[in-house]
Amino acid sequence: MSDFVNHALFGWYPYLCLTVFIVGSILRFDREQYTWKAGSSQFLRARQLRWGSNMFHVGVLMIFAGHFVGLLTPIWVFDALGVAHSAKQMLAIVAGGFAGLLCLIGIALLTGRRLLDARIRATSSFSDTAILLVLFAQLLLGLGTIFVSLGHLDGHEMVKFMNWAQGVLTLQPNAWMYVADVHPIFKCHLVLGMTIFLLFPFTRLVHIWSAPVWYLGRRGYQIVRTRALAEARR
Repeated sequence: MSDFVNHALFGWYPYLCLTVFIVGSILRFDREQYTWKAGSSQFLRARQLRWGSNMFHVGVLMIFAGHFVGLLTPIWVFDALGVAHSAKQMLAIVAGGFAGLLCLIGIALLTGRRLLDARIRATSSFSDTAILLVLFAQLLLGLGTIFVSLGHLDGHEMVKFMNWAQGVLTLQPNAWMYVADVHPIFKCHLVLGMTIFLLFPFTRLVHIWSAPVWYLGRRGYQIVRTRALAEARR
């Protein structure tokens, strides 16, 4: 039974989540473009929103970059660069801990603002509140893994997660076996993390795809003028 549960959660579930994540995002963009946004309540408790949003987004970007590089970079690359597993583990604990705390403070401000202000709560959908609470729980789990990781400073446990993540992406059928014996808090963190990908297309998180990265490479200034001025110049 234990092997079946581990196989289901870490062998099959990742592909379900990734499929819904990709297909769901495409379908929502194609069929529900008017919902492709993050609802704004910036006129209410603007200062709290500004601090919370900035801290949350900076922390999330750091966490995403750390997980992306840490989990998906082949182990032989770190070995070739002379980066010991223990050094990588310590870097993950320190940098991840800082980013996690920054993100946690930010999402605490955002969650408190949404739940405690009656006007904001009245304009919030169920998914708005639910995804905040899910992200809050995921951050707490992530920070909780640090205390367990302090008992594995040799980096051996981290190698398991790298092998699992890379095994899933390369369609290795037995990738689940790499994480079958890890601490339960790591398993909860992985499952909830995959669940966030599953929920992604049905929440405001889809606005991530609309990040105006292209804007950084725009040439020249954007010309903005009123219609009356444009007609007067004709």
